[in-house]
Amino acid sequence: MAANMFVVPQTNGTVLCCKCGILMAPNPANMCVTCLRSEVDIAEGLRKHATIMHCPECDSYLQPPRTWLKAQLESKELLTYCVKRLETDLKKVRLVNAEFIWTEPHSKRIKVKLKVQKEVLNGAILEQSYVVEYVLQDHMCESCTRFQANPDQWVASVQLRQRVSHRRTFFYLEQLILKHDAAIHAIKIKQMDQGIDFFFANKSHASKFVEFLDKVAPTKRRESKQLVSHDPKNNSYNYKYTFSVEISPICREDLICLPPRVAVSLGNLGPLVICTKVTNNIALLDPLTLRQCFLDPDQYWRYSFKSLLGSRQLVEYDVFNVEVVSPEFNVGGSKYVMADVEVARVTDYGKLFYVRTHLGHILKPGDRALGYDLYGANNNDNELDKYQNLVIPEVILIKKSYEEKRQKKRGKPRPWKLKSLDMELDESKGRGYEEKMNTEYEEFLRDLEENPELRFNLSLYRNKDYQPSEMASVSDGDDVPSIPLEELLADLELSEEEDGDDIMKD
Repeated sequence: MAANMFVVPQTNGTVLCCKCGILMAPNPANMCVTCLRSEVDIAEGLRKHATIMHCPECDSYLQPPRTWLKAQLESKELLTYCVKRLETDLKKVRLVNAEFIWTEPHSKRIKVKLKVQKEVLNGAILEQSYVVEYVLQDHMCESCTRFQANPDQWVASVQLRQRVSHRRTFFYLEQLILKHDAAIHAIKIKQMDQGIDFFFANKSHASKFVEFLDKVAPTKRRESKQLVSHDPKNNSYNYKYTFSVEISPICREDLICLPPRVAVSLGNLGPLVICTKVTNNIALLDPLTLRQCFLDPDQYWRYSFKSLLGSRQLVEYDVFNVEVVSPEFNVGGSKYVMADVEVARVTDYGKLFYVRTHLGHILKPGDRALGYDLYGANNNDNELDKYQNLVIPEVILIKKSYEEKRQKKRGKPRPWKLKSLDMELDESKGRGYEEKMNTEYEEFLRDLEENPELRFNLSLYRNKDYQPSEMASVSDGDDVPSIPLEELLADLELSEEEDGDDIMKD
């Protein structure tokens, strides 16, 4: 029925412009857009030029009165900063859109095109665009000024230490710091014996860095300050602050004998346990029962015990026979299978060991494994002496060994690489110390290849020097653990010339 209804056609009304007489849609001003713009300029009285302070050292901009904002050219942050500089002018009009107009990067000029609206004659709304030119005036910020005057002038320092014989923990922490940009405000980083020193120009930056360390490692800290200067006229004091942060000496793959009180508090765990993971908590695994417990920093520092044996004392064994005695268990996201294995030291086949291990899912006859030799070890541990009638296994296996198979790949580049902190190295140690550091770093890289969980929170980058032909030859017929290419990130490094060329093309 509705289809047969008569519909009255409607047409849009038009009127003549009172100035030029052309047909136009009616509006409250009775003028076309061209005549209206000739009569009214809504951008009149708005600033077309402004000066902003720019620090060329750290690429930041002054937000009055004393705040410095870091922003890249043509970034969202810089556009917001430029618009806020015109906040008083924009109260008179309504801002619709803002965008950059390209300028030469070295011209010291930034141009922003603004589109604004305003109600004009008899309620008509007029929209207009205009360009604001910002002149960059170089002026170093306070931190850069202090650093240029004296690069060693720091206000707060963080002394990070771990009382162990290796630096594996610091290699891992370095990658965490890089991924989270935790030390971005450090003016100097210096490698020290058993640790690293971080220097900051502001106490708040140092405090924030210490809080980051508390979240990624079991630490304890102390804070001290030293008076540098005092002005009695305005009662002001200048201090230098020092944060002493100590990391627990318990490391991954360490064999630990728990003190009796700790073992009881953890539900009679152990007492011989393996440290499987270290974050802000310490994960402990009983290799004979597959029970896992977590030790928080407060619990650890209350008793402050040490490892019975560390990774530097691992012994390589040949595996002769494997007999699985349990199904597969999932403990804390890791898979384990209990098995009875027959092993012997690689350097001594005169003694065979029959032990139970939690590595039944990866070991097979003919493999090699790394473990702790408790049969021939001379343990002078006070905590171990507290346990009477404790049956100590002759060998505790920790992980599968790929050392023999890695000999074929020795000297060949990896398809991935890691970044490193801009750290001042201690060159007074000599060549022997440097070789030790290189060896420990190579062991750390192997741990990353063997343990996917260890590299989960790290950023690994593709190695441009690695050739695809080498990649195919290395991977053929080789079961040595490696990192899949899909886990690697592209290492983007653009020079100033390349960056400028890309902008010109756009």
